[in-house]
This record gives sequence, C-alpha cells and structure tokens, in this order.
Amino acid sequence: MRLAFQVAYIGTDFYGSQMQPGLRTVEGTVIGACRDLGLFDDWRKAGFAFSGRTDRGVHARRQICAFTTPCPERAIARLNHILPRDCECSGWAETDDSFHPRYNAQARTYRYYIYDDGSTDPHRMQEAASLLTGTHNFSHFSRLDGKNPERTILSSHIHAEDGFYIYEITAPGFLWNMVRCIVSSIIAMGRDELNADDMTALLKATPGMRHVTPAPPEGLILWDIDCGIPFTPLKGTGSMRDAAPERTRFFETMKKVNWMMD
Repeated sequence: MRLAFQVAYIGTDFYGSQMQPGLRTVEGTVIGACRDLGLFDDWRKAGFAFSGRTDRGVHARRQICAFTTPCPERAIARLNHILPRDCECSGWAETDDSFHPRYNAQARTYRYYIYDDGSTDPHRMQEAASLLTGTHNFSHFSRLDGKNPERTILSSHIHAEDGFYIYEITAPGFLWNMVRCIVSSIIAMGRDELNADDMTALLKATPGMRHVTPAPPEGLILWDIDCGIPFTPLKGTGSMRDAAPERTRFFETMKKVNWMMD
C-alpha cells in the first residue's frame, strides 16, 4: 500500500531536509525510522519521496512524504513512537500507486516570522507583499540553476501576531531561496530602503538591479502543501507532543533574525 504522511519538524538541528551522507537530515531521519520498523528495506524501491526540499534551519508544519509499504497499519500506529522530538507525522492518507508528493502538489504555502522590533512599517511591508501577486520574473530573487525564472504567486500578505509580523505566501512552486529573498525585499521596503518602483523593477528582472540577499533561514516555515487529498490526523506521540522547549527556542531564535539582517 502507498501511504502519504504530513511531516512537521523544527529545522534547527537538521542539515536541511534532503539526505546527505554523514549528516542529520529530515529525510534520513524518517527513512531510518521506517527501516527500524521494517516498513521497507530499500527506500528507492519503496518510492520514498518528499514534496520538496527545505534548507538547513528551515522548519515545516506540513511537509509531505510518501512511500509504499507492506505494513501500513504498523506505519500509521508506530512511526511517531520512534521519531525524535523535533520531527513528527501529523496526518496520514492512503494514496494510489502513482502518487508523488512533489509532482502532485498543487500549491505550497510558506510563512516567515519577522520580529516586530519597531524598525519596520507594516503598511509599507503589506504594500510590497501586494505587488508580488501574479506572474513575475524572479531572477533577482533566487538561485536559478538553469530553471525558468517565472513563477505565479497566488497570494501574498502580512499580518501581526504575538509580537511578530508574519508573512504568508502561496504559489504552485518556488525557486531556491526565493521566499527568503522576497522577505528581505519586503523588510527593506518596510524600513524605507526600497520603494514600490524598486520592487516593481526587481520583479521585472530589470538589468543592473542588485540580486536580493536572502533572509536568514531560521524564520521560515513550510506551512502547508495542497496535494488534493484528505489527511487523517495522527495523535502526536513524538516531537510535538510536548514541544514547549522547542517552541520557546524557535521564538527566541526569531527575535534574533532582524538584527542578523542588518
């Protein structure tokens, strides 16, 4: 049976999501747990896949992984029991054999936490966020590596919550470092270091404009992925069951992000 799981993790102590030899990664951690449970021997033959990559230090609320296993009941009942405290499955779904969490993803949503230290104007940040909706050339906002620089942004907005400005953006797909570069430009506009004309020029990939420097990864959360399938909630028994220390650590890190950008 092929299963999909929603995976949450605090990225602080992971070297990103993608497997790397000798390093602690989210994929490596989940695959190791599956092997320990006897869910599969070879992750390649099981078709194990994540919906996308997150860089070192980036967190996730609803990353999605999928794999095929002869022991689905064991996977659903036991996987959270052996995952570490900073990684947990929050939901599961049975899928057809062709399901791939990357290629079936219809929309991805990220959030970035910006600590409100009084240096940014939220109205100007929202003005910048509003300019991003629609299809634009993100050459100045990403590392392209030969990919098409055009992306369509479905929604982009800022709201305040618990002493932070939270930037939320949704699109079918993103380029490497794209969200973090967007956040840098939004903060720069909030600090009156960029204006609307500058932002528009960046979105048109105007020659001569300087490439945007990405914001620190610690403030970024892969918030949700819509693959067009319903998930059944899983009771937390691992990392997020008693996550107060991890959450405290996360928010304390967020408070440092603004001065890291100076």
